[in-house]
Amino acid sequence: EVQLVESGGGLVQAGGSLIVSCAASGFTFDDYAIGWFRQAPGKEREGVSCIFGSDGSTYYADSVKGRFTISSDNAKNTVYLQMNSLKPEDTAVYYCAADHGCGWSLADFGSWGQGTQVTVSS
Repeated sequence: EVQLVESGGGLVQAGGSLIVSCAASGFTFDDYAIGWFRQAPGKEREGVSCIFGSDGSTYYADSVKGRFTISSDNAKNTVYLQMNSLKPEDTAVYYCAADHGCGWSLADFGSWGQGTQVTVSS
C-alpha cells in the first residue's frame, strides 16, 4: 500500500524559508514520481513541483520557479520541498502525491498524503 506522510509545515514571515518533507512507503521510489500540490482557502488545488525518482528530473510551476527547490533522498524514500522567499500568497495546505509520472492535474496522481499547513504572514 502506497503511503505518503507530509511534515514540516508551520508559520513563517514573508521573505522567510521553510522546508516540507514527504516520507513515502509501499513502493519502489525509483519507479515513481512525487509531486507537490497546494490548496489555499477557497481555491482549487494546484501543482507546485514534481520530481522523477528514477533520474531526478524536476519541474516547477511558474509561480514558484526560482524560489522553491524539490529534491529527493532515494535511500530514505523522502522528497523535500525547500521554499525560500516565501510570500503570503504561498499560504496553503501542501500535499505530496505519487504516481508513475509527473503532471499538473490532480488526476495524474493516484496516491496522496494528508497535507501540511504552511502559513506565511505579511
